Amino acid sequence: MALFPYQRLAYLFDAIQSETLPQEELAKRFDVSTRTIRTDVTALNDVLADYGARIVYERGLGYQLKVDNAKDFATLPMQQHQIKAIPRTSKERIDALLLKFLMASLPIKLDDIAEEWFVSRGTLQHDMVSVREHLNKYQITLDTVPRQGMKLEGAEHTIRSCIIDILWHLFSMENERSVNNFKQDILTNIDLTYIEKILQNSVNRFDIRLTNEGRQYLIFSCAVSILRITRGHELVDFVADEMDSVIKSAVSEIAKGFAFFLGSGISPAEEKYLGVQISARRIPYNYNTVAGENGEHNGDELVDYILSYINDSYNYDLRSDIKLKTDLSTHLTAMMTRVRYQINTKNPLLSDIKQYYPFAYDVTLSAMANMEDRIPYAISEDEMGYLAVHIGVGLERNYSVGYTRHPHVLLVTDSGNSTIRVIEAKIVREFPQLKIQQVISLREYEELESVEQDFVITTVRLTEKNKPIIKIAPFPTPYQLEQVGRLAMVDRTKPYILERFFDERNFMIVKGKMTQETLFKKVCKQLESDGYVTKDFYPSLVERESIVSTLLGEGIALPHSLGLLANKTVVVTILAPNGIEWNKEKKEVANVIFLLAISKAEYEEAMAIYDLFVTFVREKATKRLLNSKSFNDFQVIAKDSLGRSV
Repeated sequence: MALFPYQRLAYLFDAIQSETLPQEELAKRFDVSTRTIRTDVTALNDVLADYGARIVYERGLGYQLKVDNAKDFATLPMQQHQIKAIPRTSKERIDALLLKFLMASLPIKLDDIAEEWFVSRGTLQHDMVSVREHLNKYQITLDTVPRQGMKLEGAEHTIRSCIIDILWHLFSMENERSVNNFKQDILTNIDLTYIEKILQNSVNRFDIRLTNEGRQYLIFSCAVSILRITRGHELVDFVADEMDSVIKSAVSEIAKGFAFFLGSGISPAEEKYLGVQISARRIPYNYNTVAGENGEHNGDELVDYILSYINDSYNYDLRSDIKLKTDLSTHLTAMMTRVRYQINTKNPLLSDIKQYYPFAYDVTLSAMANMEDRIPYAISEDEMGYLAVHIGVGLERNYSVGYTRHPHVLLVTDSGNSTIRVIEAKIVREFPQLKIQQVISLREYEELESVEQDFVITTVRLTEKNKPIIKIAPFPTPYQLEQVGRLAMVDRTKPYILERFFDERNFMIVKGKMTQETLFKKVCKQLESDGYVTKDFYPSLVERESIVSTLLGEGIALPHSLGLLANKTVVVTILAPNGIEWNKEKKEVANVIFLLAISKAEYEEAMAIYDLFVTFVREKATKRLLNSKSFNDFQVIAKDSLGRSV
């Protein structure tokens, strides 16, 4: 006979016995009202009165257990059930729901889960929307069985992929150093230490190189395979390309180790499945082929296509970079195996790559989007990030990847040509980044209304206009050269870009509500009317956004087209204090939007635009930028932010 009249009291007693908890926290934890908590506490006290204990409420602290008679309390019967953690947040419930359905052999009713977790059916129905969306990514559906509940329908290998990914996500969230420390109910009876030993011995013996992450992922994969086989879901038909001899030998040895759990060997289909898992995680050597759906794609052909696209679309020629071609070819080998068999890989640097190397990421994204007919599989953001690293390194190795505006100097002197040449030679030798743009006389300088160059170097006494002046001798002293150096070393690229591609006409503040679609249509119509873009720009802008969100971070978004489609480069600045929904699935909102229209003719200078926005993100400048009431305000705040970042 149960000690408590209903199950929730057992969980409530366990929670209060462990720690003092406020009424509101208990109500939130059990998804009931505070009035229900008070009723439950009264019911608990009716039971505990016979055991010399009671639940009391202390103002400012909450409910706690008080034992009045330790001897009587010691006679309290131990509960026969094990208190399990109840998922509280929507994210926790979604993961738990996914695992329940993925592991169930029979249909499940939502009402039963609602009763077990002390939540309403309506709450679970809301969570089920996300559950179905997640399952759809693996081509898994939830079918309703009349009067019995819901049951999964999908291919066995996709069900396994889904389970592995959820377990890997939970493992990653706990920041465990070892898989063996990971506690998960569904793997309770599987010795992960033994699986790790089997894998490690085989991969070492056959010289199969794995990252630490890859090795841990394979442990989960093997554990899930064993679990599914023991529950009657052994693969009997699995189509895969022929394994190479090394993988085949390793698989044969690892399969024998599975007999410890299964009592016998595994089917040929299971061996193929295991071979695919290892191939997808192996750090490849230099292969020349990349697996395709109906045969083999030549790896060199794919790499040549990617690099040719980058050359044609962005004018960066990486086609002669042998190291890059080798790295891309070997990476694509393993990547194509992963995407073909829905083997996901997490890229821990993805957010940093997208945020701090947006140009390399966009080049990669555009190149891969242009290859949809050659690679008939969906490529995740994580995989895209790894490719972007390879291409980004290639860009860094061969180009400066971005425009740096060198300081422009106005030289004012009344000396003869020979002296002028001495001064020019000395300055250029000491500061090669300086560009002496113009040499004029004192009289010509006095006639100027303003100076266009960044600063003035002079051999005569001048009245300062709008730019700094440094006076030097025909043969400059070390001190004078030091003064020149201070101005020469100032990075003027970002302020220059701000003035070059931003203007008042292309600045707007969205005060009310506006959708992303409405914003894009409005801005593109204006740009087309002004001759900056053609009618092809808008659909490309929408397509780029549909592939991966252009939200950079800190509420800053950089929508742009695939490739360089503008007639002339311009940045449209949109400030949206109330936010514009940018990614419905992730509930992301953009507050500062820089819509980029970049032309091929100005692409080199325009690449510095990306550095400008990275600076805004690093400076967390969103709130300051949103304080702008006009374009002039925006420029002042932006320049101040850039000035502090130097």
